[in-house]
Amino acid sequence: MSPRVLILNGPNLNRLGTREPDVYGRTTFADLTALVLGWAADLGLDASVRQTNSESELIEWLHEAADGGADVVLNPAAFTHYSYAVRDACAVVTGAGRRLVEVHLSNPAAREEFRHTSVVSGVATGTIAGFGVDSYRLALAALAGGPQATERGAAAG
Repeated sequence: MSPRVLILNGPNLNRLGTREPDVYGRTTFADLTALVLGWAADLGLDASVRQTNSESELIEWLHEAADGGADVVLNPAAFTHYSYAVRDACAVVTGAGRRLVEVHLSNPAAREEFRHTSVVSGVATGTIAGFGVDSYRLALAALAGGPQATERGAAAG
């Protein structure tokens, strides 16, 4: 059975391709979903891609991952900077022994000051930012490397 991964996306990511394309690129969410599913399949992962503008729905999906034994690739979008509820749900995932990779299309540290803080990164297994849609590919590759890959990374860093 292929390892299960939930690729979860927060608010406004359904507007990819039209919302600030100079920052987020011209790839639509439908295009991103197709790319991610293809990359996951190539890596032998059973992936599901979801997007919501609702904080409560995102939290339910994180609980589902923890309870169902799935790793997570999470683009929390604006929730990154202030949602302690999402942060706590992420901690449930990693506390259950699952891996959670925080991803961002842009590099929040190179943008407005309010974007410099992530309440999620402290409980994430790792963070990948600034590589556009390739941030997702890199996250999937890290998860496909198995738990030993993230353990090596933690030991080295």
